[in-house]
Amino acid sequence: MKVLVVGGGGREHAIVRALSRSARAPQVLCAPGNPGIAADARTFPVRADDVPGLVALAREEGVQLVVVGPEVALIAGVVDALAQAGIAAFGPVAAAARLEGSKAFAKEVMAAAGVPTAAWTRVSDVEAGLQAVPSYPVAIKFDGLAAGKGVVIAADEAQARAALEAFLVERRHGPGDVVVEEFLEGEELSLFALCDGERALPMAPAQDYKRIFDGDAGPNTGGMGSYSPVGGIDATRASEIAGLVHQPVVDELARRGTPFHGVLYAGLMLTAGGVRVIEFNARFGDPETQAVLPRLRSDLLELAQAAVTPGGLAGARLDWDPRWAVTLVLAAAGYPEAPRTGDEIHGLERVGAGIEVTHAGTAHADGRLVTAGGRVLNVTALGDTPAAAREAAYAAADLIDFEGRQLRRDIALRAVERTA
Repeated sequence: MKVLVVGGGGREHAIVRALSRSARAPQVLCAPGNPGIAADARTFPVRADDVPGLVALAREEGVQLVVVGPEVALIAGVVDALAQAGIAAFGPVAAAARLEGSKAFAKEVMAAAGVPTAAWTRVSDVEAGLQAVPSYPVAIKFDGLAAGKGVVIAADEAQARAALEAFLVERRHGPGDVVVEEFLEGEELSLFALCDGERALPMAPAQDYKRIFDGDAGPNTGGMGSYSPVGGIDATRASEIAGLVHQPVVDELARRGTPFHGVLYAGLMLTAGGVRVIEFNARFGDPETQAVLPRLRSDLLELAQAAVTPGGLAGARLDWDPRWAVTLVLAAAGYPEAPRTGDEIHGLERVGAGIEVTHAGTAHADGRLVTAGGRVLNVTALGDTPAAAREAAYAAADLIDFEGRQLRRDIALRAVERTA
């Protein structure tokens, strides 16, 4: 069986490896991939947003299942186009992927489905945005896709105005409105659910770290590290959360005639008043995937195939490695504002067995492996305790170097402290 993974980041590298572990021994292809993925799968120079090119590739290679990694491909309608070509795809159609493509749309769906979330207002100009602020701090969110950089937590009016001007006047992420949202306090939680259009099957929980610096300081990024599982969120609690958050959204989208197939990612805040949704993504999250999938003992290929069939996940159960996984992100100099590329990467050959290194933003240049994106590499280690996993991950990460490398030093520290 041939499976095509769409994308070329660390998330897709983790997906490629998980699919390759299937007992069905599939031939795994990836477009466009990266140098690390090329060591595990056949890669093709087709961009993730090149919908006609991806459909043509799937046809030419006789692909039986396409697994879509990045949101840009989903929003562009690659699943719709593949369906028209008679090719199964693990991911939502464009109309359902709007959950990620528009924060305002996601809020409207949550309201219709009765899903708890923060109070919000959609605005299209700066002054209206300032008038919509309920109190400070406040979340200012670009309505569309922004590669994980479209959210500003403004502490005062000056910061709120600057964020609104960046999104609405400077058009930093292109044309689009802004959602002004009540600031939620508590602990963040990431929870994926596999969806077959009718039901949502929760996966193992994870926590990620969005800010660039230790102590959650500095600007938001696409994610600087993650760990799984999360203390206090066992399988029973995860199912309860999925019943409160994921299942009502799946039901609402089915009612609208756009059933959701694939992975529904909920970014949650565990507040004093209960669970609240921060955002939805229409695909596996990054870098949580790099911590979650190495723990998955169930066959991802079989699960993905079941998810593209209505009712296909009925009775499905997920089996997990009980060990902890800690994932560290090695980011480029200048990330997230202006990441530098072209710095040579050293030390990968020194990383020992048992450590999973996934490539996110790398390239070959004159026979050298160099940085080619903001987030460059992910290092994941498993351990019987969060402390053991964390120690192994940092020991491996410190064997890898490139000019200007950025690495947070507090990933999973809260998990260690809680289990001490």
